[in-house]
Amino acid sequence: MKVLVVNAGSSSLKYQLFDTENESVLAKGICERIGIDGILTHRKGEDGEKIKAELSMPDHAVATKIVIDYLTHPEFGVISDMNEIEAVGHRVVHGGPYFFESVLLTDEVLEKLELCRDFAPLHTGAHIMGIKGCLAVMPNKPQVLVFDTAFHQTMPEKAYTYGVSYDMYEDYKIRRYGAHGTSHRYVTREAIKLLGKPAEDTKIVTCHIGNGSSVSAVKGGKVVDTSMGFTPLDGVIMGTRCGSIDPAIVTYIMSKKGYTPDQMNDYMNKQCGFLGISGISSDSRDIEAAILKGDKRAELAATTLAYQIQKLIGSYTAAMNGLDAVIWTAGMGENNPELRERVCTGMEYFGIEIDREVNAKAHHQSDVVELSTKNSKVKVILIPTNEELMIASDTEAIVKANA
Repeated sequence: MKVLVVNAGSSSLKYQLFDTENESVLAKGICERIGIDGILTHRKGEDGEKIKAELSMPDHAVATKIVIDYLTHPEFGVISDMNEIEAVGHRVVHGGPYFFESVLLTDEVLEKLELCRDFAPLHTGAHIMGIKGCLAVMPNKPQVLVFDTAFHQTMPEKAYTYGVSYDMYEDYKIRRYGAHGTSHRYVTREAIKLLGKPAEDTKIVTCHIGNGSSVSAVKGGKVVDTSMGFTPLDGVIMGTRCGSIDPAIVTYIMSKKGYTPDQMNDYMNKQCGFLGISGISSDSRDIEAAILKGDKRAELAATTLAYQIQKLIGSYTAAMNGLDAVIWTAGMGENNPELRERVCTGMEYFGIEIDREVNAKAHHQSDVVELSTKNSKVKVILIPTNEELMIASDTEAIVKANA
């Protein structure tokens, strides 16, 4: 099945056209600056030559039409006409308390998605614009929504419950939801294949570490805990996000600085993490370069993140009563060997022993790499994530089930 996978932002639209029969990417690209002026970057296949074009994109519907034009272009395209696209799969960040699995888009589903705006205000509105853009251009194509929160919905109550009064959960659905679930699900699936034992017997910690980061405990193929919470602000420190902090710090800073709730939210999301601690950058590459020059605050940012991940691996090992593998994925997880070494060093008690030489050479273009030594009781594996493939697979399965 040919499936168009769409990931819409407020002013962007990423896309990949998959042939699910052989899991190949026929074309991929991104529309940027939608509503401003418009820039398209398009390529055939995974590694084809990039084609850039400045085109007017007043809204997501026009951007979608441009994507179709390029997919069917006699020179740049990969299909003869739009009819070859059999379905569209959309990445959606937050399903709130309403969506626990991927779903076929209906009017009722779209209405319910509107209720998720409160849970991810920066993302949900953009997703809805992308969905409506695709509906305007391809009204008769089946469309499927795949939620980043869905994979985490197997968490037991004790893992997703916060210590606020229970009426806050009942009235406002305040609980742990998690994020990056589509990525955690993909690398878990691949890790289980590599472990060579029944899925129900596996105990895995998946580390999706990028500009946004989350760590999950996956027992028997199902999530039992995850580091991101009610929102993607929770968990370990990130590029510009503070991660988990004492709740009283929020009101303390607000009183000292005179911040409004919106200003405080902006501060915690955009001025903290790597950027806030180092004072240099939110990018781990800049942090590592500064460490080599002896910058102490850059080193503090890097070691703080590593320490927080170590603590999560330890606590999740306790939660699962064992550990078979630690998986690294996403931007930093795949491309920052220094981070992986910092985390895996000093965890011999857990049976983790990393091969420093192999680890130093491993990056996202390496495909799957086992980073642990032969003597390590726990496997440490780099698995490049592929969220888009999971979205395409879910879309195919749901469309066929509803045919």
